[in-house]
Amino acid sequence: MQQCQHPLLSASLGTQREIISYHYGEQASCQVYIQAALHGDELPGVAVAWYLKKKFSELEAAGRLKARITLVPVANPLALGQHWHGTHLGRFDTHSGQDFNRQFPSLGPDLTKTLAKVLTQDAEQNRRLIREAINHYFDTHHPVTELESQRHTLMRMACQADLMIDLHCDWEATTHLYTTPQAWPDIEPLARYLGSEVQLMAEISGGEPFDEACCEPWQYLQRTLGDRFPLPQGLKPVTLELRGVMDVSHAQAEEDADAIVKALIKGGYIAGAATALPPLVNPAVPLAACEYISSPHSGVILHRRRIGEWINPGEVVADILDPLTDKLTPLVAEHGGLLYARHWVRFATAGMLIVRLAGTDAVREGNLLVP
Repeated sequence: MQQCQHPLLSASLGTQREIISYHYGEQASCQVYIQAALHGDELPGVAVAWYLKKKFSELEAAGRLKARITLVPVANPLALGQHWHGTHLGRFDTHSGQDFNRQFPSLGPDLTKTLAKVLTQDAEQNRRLIREAINHYFDTHHPVTELESQRHTLMRMACQADLMIDLHCDWEATTHLYTTPQAWPDIEPLARYLGSEVQLMAEISGGEPFDEACCEPWQYLQRTLGDRFPLPQGLKPVTLELRGVMDVSHAQAEEDADAIVKALIKGGYIAGAATALPPLVNPAVPLAACEYISSPHSGVILHRRRIGEWINPGEVVADILDPLTDKLTPLVAEHGGLLYARHWVRFATAGMLIVRLAGTDAVREGNLLVP
């Protein structure tokens, strides 16, 4: 195992931060990247990453790693330091107001200009050339803020991988994941081992999140140069939502880490006999099939249905109580679906997102992710 420190651009005197990465296995053409806590207040993935550190070290010592694995247990030191009177503010950068999992750079157009002149008729050689071009991009594009520096550091490592796993969690939620339709056949075993209840597919979900930004260069190259050169299979991204913010424990973290290791064995990244695949809990559905239900006014949130329940159109999922006017407003599902996530607070402001349902048919368009 090799440990690396990646100093970030300092926003102010005396505030130098760094990202620490752990690298397992020999240098290989096959690469896996795993990170946790891009939203700094989402900690289930940090616990999982800690167990993965130990498991990868044991697998490396046993000579079972067939890929170079990069693990970043704390992907966002900026967010880990954002506390206000005891409340951890880890989703948005307090300096810019930006979501830490949005606005990652698009590399595809720049890489295409460079690679169109040097790609060959050998797919493996082209894989090496693409990775060199990615490194060159980050060598020549210089961040000017601490947040940009963090984005560049993470993307330089991640977007060169064959498989990228981004560990997140939701407010209160079932296990669910986000990936692309192209990557889904390779991600499905991971969904099965994890027992993921909702699998959300989108080619472009909007907002330039980390997972899509990492696979964008490979997809763009395939669209623009794939008819002229044999290109390797692009990066396969998956964002795992490991239940809710309070779902942090030794037992759950080790179980999730074991599931990830089983999926890596199944995918050929780790040597060993693959464990039998459990059944898929629910089939993949479009991210556009999700229904987001918001509160029309302020009040106390009184949930009527549990996480994991199927909600039919017209059914009430919660009420918003205004005790001053005695107004009790039901939140009614228009399209229905599996109740896979809801807000963890119990007081709503006007317009606040309360409940999310995963249906089967697309009902939304435009930016599909939670704002």
